[in-house]
Amino acid sequence: MEARYHRLMKAGDKTAAEYYLLSDLKDESKYRSVQGFDDNVINPALPSSYHFLEKVTNELIAMHGAANAPLTTIHFGGDEVPVGVWEKSPAAAQLAIKDPPVPGTDELWFYFFSKLNKMLQSKSLYLSGWEEIGLHKKESNGEMKMVPEPRFFKENFHVDVWNNLHGNEDLAYKMANEGYKVVLTPVTNFYIDLASNKSFLENGQNWGGYVDVDKLFYFIPFDYYKNMKEDEEGNPANPARYKNKVGLTEAGKSNIAGLQAPLWSENIKTPEQFEYMLLPKLLGLAERAWAKDPEWALEEDLEKGKVSYDQAWSEFVNVLGKKELPRLNYYAGGFKYRIPTPGINLSNGQIAANVQLPGLIIRYTTDGKEPMASSKIYTQPIPFQKGVKFRVFDVTNRGGRSMVIN
Repeated sequence: MEARYHRLMKAGDKTAAEYYLLSDLKDESKYRSVQGFDDNVINPALPSSYHFLEKVTNELIAMHGAANAPLTTIHFGGDEVPVGVWEKSPAAAQLAIKDPPVPGTDELWFYFFSKLNKMLQSKSLYLSGWEEIGLHKKESNGEMKMVPEPRFFKENFHVDVWNNLHGNEDLAYKMANEGYKVVLTPVTNFYIDLASNKSFLENGQNWGGYVDVDKLFYFIPFDYYKNMKEDEEGNPANPARYKNKVGLTEAGKSNIAGLQAPLWSENIKTPEQFEYMLLPKLLGLAERAWAKDPEWALEEDLEKGKVSYDQAWSEFVNVLGKKELPRLNYYAGGFKYRIPTPGINLSNGQIAANVQLPGLIIRYTTDGKEPMASSKIYTQPIPFQKGVKFRVFDVTNRGGRSMVIN
């Protein structure tokens, strides 16, 4: 929009030039986003920002109308706004003294989403965004915390709540209990761009833990504390961590709008990489999102619940490995889903191997060469020796990453 501004100013049309401007050209604020940009935040003090957003909204409405496709909401982001924005913006300073005044840059946040919300409501749409659109800063025990913003409790805001990291484990439930419509998007269980395990060779990030298909499968939407098995560092979860956290009320349950598993693609460079990260993790999400709570999620007795869970997990991986993955080899031209690495156990001079998903085949070599589709099939433990390599293959003889005994 700045390029548009300069082009139209050269043409002598000042009114048109300023109409869709998103930045205060006299703003000397200093900030840097997590992506490394210092100029990527819309200025909410400019009327032109709302001209632009309404234009975008109207175009989306028109596109959906032409396609005869329903449109009920537009997602306006709202996350990752860095510290320092708008602090030295003359437009923001002017807004701070208007009637009614908007004191401080923090209040600009609510000014922005209030105006955006009214615009969307006038077009029979509701506002969606990341959790930050419904939060405000509050000091607690000497530190700033993000807590639900009461001004929007009854505004039908749909928020994607990702932050269940230390100190924010109950944020999603707090927001749902207060009236926000929550899309559960917990980083520790649903960010499928995270690596499947701690191996240096695995694709993916690790800032929020490690996510394999089981993390999505064992998530309990209405009581996710109950079955948290791993923390954000990939270590066994401590149940005491969740002891005094806010639970979901009956009203809160009605405000859980769905589940979401993002696959952030800034580090994904090929379709094969994308499919490796996506599948079979996505099938774990489908199992949890499209079905009612299973018996193991509702069982009060922990031992009985574990037995029930183990049975359900066994059934799931059998269907996954023997039925769904073979389909994915051919469906829509075939998908390069992740083939798991074999599990290895050394005991009493023997090497034992297993695989996460039934229906896949473990092959191995003892000469240091990479196992191929013609290599020997593993059926029972073999004598220990260095250099043995194991590798898992699917029914089309496509192999995963090998494991070597050193």
